[in-house]
Amino acid sequence: MKRITIYDVAKEADVSLATVSRVINDSNVVREDTRIRVQEAIEKLGYKPNAIAQGLALSKTTTVSIVMSEKMFAYNGKILNGLMDVAKIYNYNIMFHTTSKGISKMQDVIESIIKSRVDGVILFNDNFSLEEMEVLNEYQIPMVVVGSKITETKIGNVGNVYINFEKMAYDLVNKYFERGIDDISLVEDKLNLSMMEQLKAGIDRAYAEKGKVFNKYISYDDNNYKSSFNFLSDYYKNNHPSKLVITFRDSQAIAVLNACQEAGYSLPEDCELVCVLNNKYLTMTRPNVTSYNIPEYDLGAVAMRLLTKMLVDDDSVKDNKDIEMSYVLMSKGTTK
Repeated sequence: MKRITIYDVAKEADVSLATVSRVINDSNVVREDTRIRVQEAIEKLGYKPNAIAQGLALSKTTTVSIVMSEKMFAYNGKILNGLMDVAKIYNYNIMFHTTSKGISKMQDVIESIIKSRVDGVILFNDNFSLEEMEVLNEYQIPMVVVGSKITETKIGNVGNVYINFEKMAYDLVNKYFERGIDDISLVEDKLNLSMMEQLKAGIDRAYAEKGKVFNKYISYDDNNYKSSFNFLSDYYKNNHPSKLVITFRDSQAIAVLNACQEAGYSLPEDCELVCVLNNKYLTMTRPNVTSYNIPEYDLGAVAMRLLTKMLVDDDSVKDNKDIEMSYVLMSKGTTK
């Protein structure tokens, strides 16, 4: 028998997740006709709100939940170290929630966070929607999103420690425009779609300001090294690599490098390559891949410190919960 969730109630009543949550918690900001519709949906489906979750705001656990994709552990190690070190300083326990593809998994994560009565949440996950964040907000759970910039939201209990990937891409593209180069491609990373949207937005803006249109967004079914290499090997048989190729992760950067070289192209003479995330594997290639130095440990440390201040209603973060971190382009062997 299928387990009924808050998602099912929202769909049946044709309202948002946050509205269902407000009705469950007897909020007075819901219109009466909407409240009745939600209650009828709850009765029809037999949904049973968790009593522990409804009493969440009454207790503290000195526990913080960290939510991230299971596929991104290898890339977020330094951020996690920063989070853990600051959590230890302030005597907070850590509870991990990992996500994978599939909405049912996300439902389980949200319900688990609510039932565990954590004091706050650090979110890494690209798949967490603003609507799902609103549900957590209804249970008065402070949240900090770490990594990328979130879109403007009316949710008051959300902080953001981020890298401005849109600005990063915008500045990089303009740097190449100054050199007379406008043949640029961006390789999609399906594990980091919000970052990809921001990178593409920066490139689109740079092109638009020059009266041009960006049309080399390279997308394919999977993003592991093997699939990337196989796709790009075929792609470069019929397409000359762009003068500049931008990737997000190391596996894609190395796939571009190897596919180009196999097709007879040299880097950086025929094609320049920039990878956003830097790690040790990019120094093992020949030539070494140009990448960005992003303060990953500091991202985690600052995010956890921000959350601890939010948990005690520190005046210093009441009006400013957004913290932008800096980065530096490290030119190596794949750029001139």
